[in-house]
Amino acid sequence: MPSIELIGIDVDGTLVGASGSVDPRIWQAVERARAAGIRLALCSGRPAFGVALDYARQFGDGWHSFQNGASIVHLASGRSLSTPLPVDVIGLLIARARSSGRVLELYSDDDFACESSSEWAHEHAALLGIPFAPRPYESLKGPVVRAQWLASPSDSARIIAEAPERVEVAESTSPIMPDTRFIGMTRIGISKGSALRTIVAEYGITLGEVMYVGDSGNDLPALQIVGYPVAMANADPAVIRAARYTAGHVSDAGLVAAFELAIAANSRAPSDAPTLALPPR
Repeated sequence: MPSIELIGIDVDGTLVGASGSVDPRIWQAVERARAAGIRLALCSGRPAFGVALDYARQFGDGWHSFQNGASIVHLASGRSLSTPLPVDVIGLLIARARSSGRVLELYSDDDFACESSSEWAHEHAALLGIPFAPRPYESLKGPVVRAQWLASPSDSARIIAEAPERVEVAESTSPIMPDTRFIGMTRIGISKGSALRTIVAEYGITLGEVMYVGDSGNDLPALQIVGYPVAMANADPAVIRAARYTAGHVSDAGLVAAFELAIAANSRAPSDAPTLALPPR
């Protein structure tokens, strides 16, 4: 087993479960992994502010990926490798939101705007750990790097089918809002996988030395390119099929087992690692 130099870690359904908080056992495992010399990168659909930024800081001051790969930030230097959405696509999405009444969120690197005053929009802002007040989309300063629809399970397929050209569409979920589907849109070619490629290049390592742990469809582009793809036990079936290992359930700090596997691989004693179930094929 090659050594593991970097672990990419999803947030909702992986680091955080229905409680909305991180199990203390995970933070203990984070410290063990960092002490073993393993770099940790938050790889989230969430923006680079609110509680997601707090999580990233606890992982370390290096490179982290937010907004499904549209924002890649080096915490120590503040350097950002962001990719904006095409301006005409943003205009089209705004027009659709205003005509349909659907909840659309637009994000820059460090801010977001949503015109909806629905309880849905308030609930999602609370999940992100940021204050919320409806505001015009045009008030958002800086390039828009990601757009996101909040959708019901019954409406998500229709919204995905209507997505504009030149965008990458990724559907994700959160155990904190189980009846919501988050339909994220970034520039075509931008995903958690492309972000990992950038981070790996910055660190001068290879994808074969990377472990990635996730649970939703937006994690697939990363899981499909790393040497150690790990799915949570609560993951979508497609995610489990794409993984080489399956860790425990998010509600039982299942992420800890993935950290321990990485530490054991680096100690050249893989037999000492906790047993992770092989995913069904």
